[in-house]
Amino acid sequence: MTKLIVDGKEIEVPAEYTLLQACEAAGAEIPRFCYHERLSIAGNCRMCLVEVKGGPKPVASCAWGVRDCRPGPKGEPPEISTRSPMVKKAREGVMEFLLINHPLDCPICDQGGECDLQDQAMGYGVDTSRFAENKRAVEDKYLGALVKTSMNRCIQCTRCVRFSAEVCGAPEMGATGRGEDMEITTYLESALTSELQGNLVDICPVGALTSKPYAFAARPWELGKTQSIDVMDGVGSAIRVDTRGREVMRILPRVNEAVNEEWISDKTRHVVDGLRTQRLDRPYVRENGKLRASSWPEAFAAIAAKAGRIDGKRIGAIAGDLAAVEEMFALKELLAKCGSANLAVQGGDGFDAKAGRGSYIFNPSIAGIEQADALLIVGSNPRKEAALLNTRIRKRWRTGQLKVGVIGAKADLIYTYEYLGAGTDSLGELAAGKHAFSSVLKDAKNPIVLVGAGVAARHDGAAVLAAAAKLALDVGAVKDGWNGFGILHDTASRVGALDIGFAAGAGGLSAAQMATFGTLDVLFLLGADDVKVPDGTFVVYIGTHGDRGAHRADVILPGAAYTEKSGIYVNTEGRVQMANRAAFPPGEAREDWAIVRALSDVLAKKLPYDSLAALRQAMFKAVPHLMRIDQIEAGKADDVRKLAGKGGSVEKAPFKIAVEDFYLTNPIARASAVMAECSRLASGQMLTAAE
Repeated sequence: MTKLIVDGKEIEVPAEYTLLQACEAAGAEIPRFCYHERLSIAGNCRMCLVEVKGGPKPVASCAWGVRDCRPGPKGEPPEISTRSPMVKKAREGVMEFLLINHPLDCPICDQGGECDLQDQAMGYGVDTSRFAENKRAVEDKYLGALVKTSMNRCIQCTRCVRFSAEVCGAPEMGATGRGEDMEITTYLESALTSELQGNLVDICPVGALTSKPYAFAARPWELGKTQSIDVMDGVGSAIRVDTRGREVMRILPRVNEAVNEEWISDKTRHVVDGLRTQRLDRPYVRENGKLRASSWPEAFAAIAAKAGRIDGKRIGAIAGDLAAVEEMFALKELLAKCGSANLAVQGGDGFDAKAGRGSYIFNPSIAGIEQADALLIVGSNPRKEAALLNTRIRKRWRTGQLKVGVIGAKADLIYTYEYLGAGTDSLGELAAGKHAFSSVLKDAKNPIVLVGAGVAARHDGAAVLAAAAKLALDVGAVKDGWNGFGILHDTASRVGALDIGFAAGAGGLSAAQMATFGTLDVLFLLGADDVKVPDGTFVVYIGTHGDRGAHRADVILPGAAYTEKSGIYVNTEGRVQMANRAAFPPGEAREDWAIVRALSDVLAKKLPYDSLAALRQAMFKAVPHLMRIDQIEAGKADDVRKLAGKGGSVEKAPFKIAVEDFYLTNPIARASAVMAECSRLASGQMLTAAE
């Protein structure tokens, strides 16, 4: 630790700190434009100037290390001043320079009200300018469907350039020209390819990069702000949902160091318009092959007429990707009262909840990736299945301390890796020690074996999971203080479903068996759209959008989207999280658990709770760890051993990609015009690359 005196206050900070970090540790506020905690240091805006006692001129605190400060003549600690007249004059001069070419766009700028330049001009600038020359003009650039440019406002802080290169792994932005002719551009003016490009809008300190879909839509002071959780993938990113009246206007990231740091994926951010279009806002009943609008009692009566007189074992339920734990728990209870154990969650057939939690969660945890030194990816494309987890892998890889091996389809994962093969035979070779990468895993201190959830969807999914678990045990990935076996789930509902046992019980049918002709008379789809239901099965669809599931349904019961209800979700690492209601469901749509509760009454199988609080109480009694919000109930090493002991015969077929199109994975995304445009641009780029 090094001693410093900041504005007369003595503090001790680590020697590797910059002056800016040291001053902030002492409680001083340092303005900045180019500096960002998660990006490399550029030192080119000069707004963070401070005075070092004995120095001839102010220094840029973001680029000046604490260890570079010389002690006083008698060995006293270096003195830093952040409020001296020299510093005040220097900052006013820098602000005056920045505003020479900045247009007076504030009234029509989307950044207005949340703009760093506005705030710092008020705090550190002066009210006059000595420059009367014409402002320079810069042509706007095309960056794709999500980021709108107004390059006259750019102050060349280069945050966007560094973010693209370092975090996204797609160095598509850069600077051309020198001095007054310098411009930030994408060189060839093609659409950005990263699935994290929406974060450019957040890190731009001025209005040069703004959100294209949100352009001129609202002002920040008009919006109600609700803290919530994202459900577009299995990561569970922390988000803020901004609403005006009943309408969701935008979604922004919240800082959560353990999960998403301060980034979110483009699907999370821009799926907003999908919440408004193709919504189910009233019940529907199929008559003579056509769906017609009906009332709730009529829809319930149609279900009761069908389900009331058949054997409970001929009734089943499949939960979709966006289902919260509460409604799955209520539906499970209802089917149990009907005498049915036919339960499944989309893509969950290969997992065995009875083997224990450690067999189906991402045991190393998302933040734990930063301790890993070897990573084997089996049958997964983390970039498409969990973009934020993939950036963690890249962050660790950039330190030079992580070696990555991949078994499965080849893909651009934004970091280099050793390709070990396409199918299960490569997994066998690795287990037998026939490949050099097996020694990399064995020699590693904290190895991770990451298995994609798509592996479990195969016919031999359970056997492949067992083989991967055995490999993890053999290479020492599971030991005291470290559990390196992890399943990467690509949906928000699956871990929660397995936690509450929403899976085939004793004598119950799996999702694949339920989708076979003649096995079921009645099938409840809880937002499940990727199930091909055979003719002859009576389908009750509880969901939010007119998607594939609604097209096949005989009765549609309109539910609430994730922004319209309070619900518990469990992310891929087993972290229990709470999504909060930001708006209300449209029309006659109701919260899913309430629909199941009302239906139980009609079927004369009344569930014993009348409120969400009572339902949660029953759920917490059955599964206690669900009450510990934002905590992870750790999986045991014995669970992995149990899974490995299952064995089974493995087919030689190559692993398939679980997520074909990153932008169109669920009903909300498929209803979004913005996501459709992103998908079109992405497929065009992939075609070009293939050519």
